[in-house]
Amino acid sequence: MEIKFYIVEFLVRLFCGIIFLFQGYDKLFTVKITGVVNSFSLETSKLRVPRFLVFIVAFATSIIEFLGGIMLILGLYKNITLTLLGIDILIVTMAFSFLNPIWDMRHVFPRLLLIVMLLLMPSEWFHFSLENLLHK
Repeated sequence: MEIKFYIVEFLVRLFCGIIFLFQGYDKLFTVKITGVVNSFSLETSKLRVPRFLVFIVAFATSIIEFLGGIMLILGLYKNITLTLLGIDILIVTMAFSFLNPIWDMRHVFPRLLLIVMLLLMPSEWFHFSLENLLHK
């Protein structure tokens, strides 16, 4: 196998991991979950979505993004991590579509493409990862 395939996988995985890590970090530690919930409170209250449901979804997606980013950077549990991040993107897409049927997908779509790319890459490309080192 040529080294360039390992490098492509490594760069895509790191790039995707960094994006999700900092997205989750920002929602958990900078803006905080209450800030995220408050930013959607006007729209969700108009649609009679219970605040606790918005809180649960915001907390769950933030945790998945933060931990998923760390796992991608380290190269651990790739398939489980990418599946959870894919579900996260699906939840975010449904929530935004529910709140505003015509919304800007410029932030969501690139993340989805990175997840799909990583899921479609053959397992033998995942050479520079902690999981690969642990299973040798």
